[in-house]
Amino acid sequence: MDPVSQGRITQLLERWSQGDQEAADEILPLVYGELRRIASNHFRRERPGHTLQATALVHEAWMRLAEAGLRWKSRVQFFGMAAHLIRRILVDHARQHHRLKRGGAFRKVGLEEAAEVAAGRPPELIDLDDALERLAALDPRKAQVVELRFFAGLAVKEIAEVLGVSVETAGREWRRARAWLYDELVPGGAGSDDGR
Repeated sequence: MDPVSQGRITQLLERWSQGDQEAADEILPLVYGELRRIASNHFRRERPGHTLQATALVHEAWMRLAEAGLRWKSRVQFFGMAAHLIRRILVDHARQHHRLKRGGAFRKVGLEEAAEVAAGRPPELIDLDDALERLAALDPRKAQVVELRFFAGLAVKEIAEVLGVSVETAGREWRRARAWLYDELVPGGAGSDDGR
């Protein structure tokens, strides 16, 4: 994203925070591509044949952002919140899918559909979300760093800007959070002591 667009987005976010609805209408075309990129990044890690589409995900996230009524400080903060909402939508969808798959709602299915369900990967996104919730209870900032890096795709420098910390601190928090998550998510985790 070029610096002119970045500056324009920040100005529109400020106007939107002050209740200017026209600013919200103007900003959508400027941020849509980036929101779509964030959503697409998430879908690369999802199982094949996901029932939720990137466009629907972006639209749902946009609706939640519009309803949130937050005071935007920067475009980085905005995209961080968008990534958080996209994660929440995907996790809610995965939990619902997992619940239905485990018998939450019964219906007859054909042999082909049953085979597709049986071939689906386990819900890693749910495991990651659960681990992030545990990390947030222990260290909210590390959980936020993971969310900004993994889900929003922000660089460490941008994460530092959002959190109001140095680049070195953001990098250290990312390394420590990554090691903690590895221990939580990998069976018999390697137990990296990288800064814990």
